[in-house]
Amino acid sequence: MKSLSARTASSRRKQGSPGRGRKKNTPVQPRGMARALLLTLLILYSAALVYWMFLGFGRSVHTEGPFRYNLKPLHTLQLYLDLENGVSLPSRLVNILGNIIVFAPYGLLLPLLRKSLHSVLRLVFVSALGILFLETLQMLLRAGSFDIDDVWLNVAGVLSGYSLLKIMHKRRKR
Repeated sequence: MKSLSARTASSRRKQGSPGRGRKKNTPVQPRGMARALLLTLLILYSAALVYWMFLGFGRSVHTEGPFRYNLKPLHTLQLYLDLENGVSLPSRLVNILGNIIVFAPYGLLLPLLRKSLHSVLRLVFVSALGILFLETLQMLLRAGSFDIDDVWLNVAGVLSGYSLLKIMHKRRKR
């Protein structure tokens, strides 16, 4: 027969309560149908994102000339913040806010689907690698350019989604 403390610890683990092996501040890992739904959502969203990055928004492949890239941090952001350069306000907002918002779902979904990504450092590292891969592919396939400012904005988007997840988790605990 199990002791009272063994039964309590066992029931705590089944309910997803903080116990051995789970930090108090981490979201509960979804299981079963909820996990399948989140995974499907992540896959569909990723497919849409790849479409937007490589084919959408009237993109065309540039087969001639050198690869297009910007490795100078804040160069593109300065361009969009300079009000005298003739770039329209909607173009500025789409570029700056769009690059942030479009990656926010990853900050929400990845930690829910992968326990190891509850760590903000791991999440940033994995996300940055994926974003660097996509930006490089965009340049190599000539469907766009590699822009280091886009990488920073995309990572900021992941962090904003992660922050939202943490806020939702704290509110749910109350």
